[in-house]
Parts: sequence; structure tokens; C-alpha cells
Amino acid sequence: MANYLFSHRKYLFILGGFVLVSSAMQAALLYWFGLDANTALIDGIITNVTLAFTGWLLSNNLHYYRPEQARYLYLAVWCFLLAVFWLAFTQWFVPVVLQAEAGYRSFFVKSLPVRFSIAFLVLGWVAMLSVLWYNQQEQKESLKRQADAEKLAREAELFKLRQQLQPHFLFNSLNSISALIGSRPQEARKMVHQLSDFLRSTLKKEDHQWVSFSEELQHLELYLEIEKVRFGHRLATVIQQEEACGELMLPPMLLQPIVENAIKFGLYDTTEGVIISLQAKREANYLKIQVSNPFDAQTAQPKRGTGFGLAGIQRRLFLLFARTDLLSTATDNSLFITTIKIPQI
Repeated sequence: MANYLFSHRKYLFILGGFVLVSSAMQAALLYWFGLDANTALIDGIITNVTLAFTGWLLSNNLHYYRPEQARYLYLAVWCFLLAVFWLAFTQWFVPVVLQAEAGYRSFFVKSLPVRFSIAFLVLGWVAMLSVLWYNQQEQKESLKRQADAEKLAREAELFKLRQQLQPHFLFNSLNSISALIGSRPQEARKMVHQLSDFLRSTLKKEDHQWVSFSEELQHLELYLEIEKVRFGHRLATVIQQEEACGELMLPPMLLQPIVENAIKFGLYDTTEGVIISLQAKREANYLKIQVSNPFDAQTAQPKRGTGFGLAGIQRRLFLLFARTDLLSTATDNSLFITTIKIPQI
């Protein structure tokens, strides 16, 4: 509301200045043509105030209705008719106010073509500027609405991706709890508490609220504790990070599906223990994170192991940064390596 009032006052100030300047110029011109100063001043004020009011009516009407581009000739017709209306009004009103004698009336009639030409040009100028201004404002509002719609769609898709990740992990955990209840009830109870803590921290996170790498690691450790209860001695993890990485920022819950993917393709094809390694470092203006897991080239298909987890991360990174080069996978002998780079904006 304040911006509107400021804009409105500014418009009135400009309009008032225009009326004063044009009135003074017209009064000086009429005085130079032989009219007395009082008559010239009143003539200039009345004609310019009424012309400004007519221009305001035209501009206000164009705010609500503007002809199509192919019909801009209508604007010229409007300006012509309004100029005729204004001229007829001033021809009647000005002499009445001045109680003019026949000499002034004769002078006024002779000046009608000049007055009409000036009025038509001024109204045409007002119409052109009004159309340009209102079209520009509509375009800005349209672009803003489009940007808002795209933002809402992007946030909805990000939310959907996160909601799809949670049930996948939740079902696996519940199955593991069910299997532990009979044989290892203490571990099943521990896993329930860990799962509760993990889901509670998950609900507090939003994609637009980035977290530090340290916070993300704390959340990841909750997940790893649950997985270690599921897989026991078969799962070991090694986390290495540069000291400067702790304060770097990244979208929440980005690491869990990557580590989940590494556990899936590292453990599911073997009965032996495996080590899941996570390394983080700062590289230029990026937080670079590598997650590696062992695999058996004869039984596993790591290049097809992008499943929903990595595909979902790839999609999230694209929605957040509009880039497709921030996630990559590679193999090094018996290791499958997933690398992500998070721009620090």
C-alpha cells in the first residue's frame, strides 16, 4: 500500500509540474499576442488543467481496457474525440469565467485550430505512454506469476522426491525390526528408537533451508546406526572430511540416499563384510563428496545401479541448480564411486 501511495503522489507531482509549466508558457504566449496578463493567465490555467484532467481520464480508461495491437487506430479516434470534447468545453467555459468581451471571443475562435492540434498531440502522447506503461506492468506481473508457478512446481517435485525416499527406507527398516523382534528383541527396540529419531529429524528439514555439512553428517549417522543394526558386523563405514567442510552448506537429506545406494550394491551381492567410505573436501567453490562401495563385477551391475536413489538425487540437483553435471559415477577396480559437487552460493 505504501508503494502505491508513493507512486501515486509522484505521479501527481509530475502532473502538477506539467500543468504549471504549460500554463505559464501559454499565458506568456497569449500575453505576447496582446491579451492582458490576467486574462492570459486564467486562460492558460483553465485550458491546461482541463486538458490534464482529460488526459487522466484517457490514461485511467486505458488501464482497464486497451485495444489489440492491430487496432491501435482506435486510440487515435479516442484522442480525436476527446480533443473535440475538450475544445467544445473550453470554448464555452473559458469565456464564461472571464466574462470576455467580443474581442476575446473572436481571438479564441481564431485560435481553435491551434488549441485542437496541441490537445490532440498531448492526448496522443498520453495514450502512447499509458499503453507502453501498462503493457510493461502486465508483462512484469505475468513473468512474476510464471516464476512463482515454476517455483511452486519445483518445490512440489522436490517434496515428492523426498516423500518417495522415506517410505523406501522405512519399509526396509520395519522389515528388519520385524525380523529382529523374535531373535534379538533388545536390538529391535534400539532400532525402533533410532528410527524414531531419524524420522523426527527428517520432518524438520525443508529443501529451501540448507544445512551445514556437519548437521547433514549427524543426520546420516542416525541412518547408519539403523543400518548397522540391520546388517551387524557386515557393515562398516569410514568418514573422512577436511576441517573446512564442516561449515559448508548443502540441501538437507542429500547424502542418505547416496549412502543407501552404496549399501544396497555393496552388501546385497556378498555375504562378507564391506566398508562404505565417504570423503568430503572443498574444491574451489564446491563441496565435493565421494561415496565408494565395493562390488563384484561378475555379479553386480553398478552402472545400472542408479535406481531411484541416485536418479532422485540427480533430479533434485537439477531442480536446485539447473545443472546435470553435479553427480557422476565411476568404477575403480572393485570400487563403485559416486561423486557429487555442491556449489556454495
